[in-house]
Amino acid sequence: MTNVVPPVLYKYRHFNERTIELLCADRVYYADPNTFNDPLDTKPCVEPDCDVGRMEDTVFELIRRRVEDAMQAGARAVKYRGPKTMSHIEKHSRAAAQEMIDRLRYEATDPELSDGPPGSIALVLANAIEAELLQQYNKGILSLATRYDCPLMWSHYGKQHRGLCIGYSMPPEAQSQIYPIRYGGHRTVRASAVAAMVLDHDEQARVAVDEAVLLTKAPDWHYEQEWRLLGPRGAQNSPLEMAEIVFGMRCDATVMHTVARALDRREKAVRLYKTHEVHGTFELTRSELNVNELSATYPRRALSIHEIFRKYATQDGASQA
Repeated sequence: MTNVVPPVLYKYRHFNERTIELLCADRVYYADPNTFNDPLDTKPCVEPDCDVGRMEDTVFELIRRRVEDAMQAGARAVKYRGPKTMSHIEKHSRAAAQEMIDRLRYEATDPELSDGPPGSIALVLANAIEAELLQQYNKGILSLATRYDCPLMWSHYGKQHRGLCIGYSMPPEAQSQIYPIRYGGHRTVRASAVAAMVLDHDEQARVAVDEAVLLTKAPDWHYEQEWRLLGPRGAQNSPLEMAEIVFGMRCDATVMHTVARALDRREKAVRLYKTHEVHGTFELTRSELNVNELSATYPRRALSIHEIFRKYATQDGASQA
């Protein structure tokens, strides 16, 4: 994709414990795609467009790698790294892959399966490739938006304007890791592209498969204008530069004060804004947050008000005496 990365991208958040971690520890959260609100997002459909032999080789290699990676992780955990261990892992992973191929060949003989083009074995293998892709695409996704002033985004992800929007600028080293979403089209992934990626280590094929699996959404989501950063799942140190925070129209003053105080000694300052309506329209704008005004009000002590009243009451009583 050749799209120019915007200078600032935004993450809409409601205010909770994780948001505090992201702000104070300068972390980002790469979500598991299985948790996305659209069940069709990152769910590819493999088109069997190459010969059965190459599809079988692709399934075999996908399973072999998956089993090998899992066993090697277990071996590292118990500190088994000798040649016998490696030989056992290789033998077991290849056996597991071959067992699956044999099982798929048997399933393809089911008389209830269609024998029309491309044939039952091709369809069974395509389904197996789909399943393996979903298992092996274990990347997490950080979803970002191009706008801080999208009413739908505030409603869906900013807790109806009670949350906030974190603006990140893009350091040069991060710009090669972030990708725009393509809206529309289809969820089809060609088996030939997966085969080229897996068997031939073809980089262009890998990019095409990545785009089809991770970077394509239904056209109805176009309003999000989403960009995605891929990384290990879970909270990670941020590769982006936190540049600004925009608070929603309904964001509580105590939340704004808490965030401002939490970031006031940050090495690189973060600009703070408050969202407002554009009078007479459905558009949103923002203005710089007056932190001094907030600090004059918060933190406060409720009992001090009663103490002041008691003080004046005591003084009035003494004067009357």
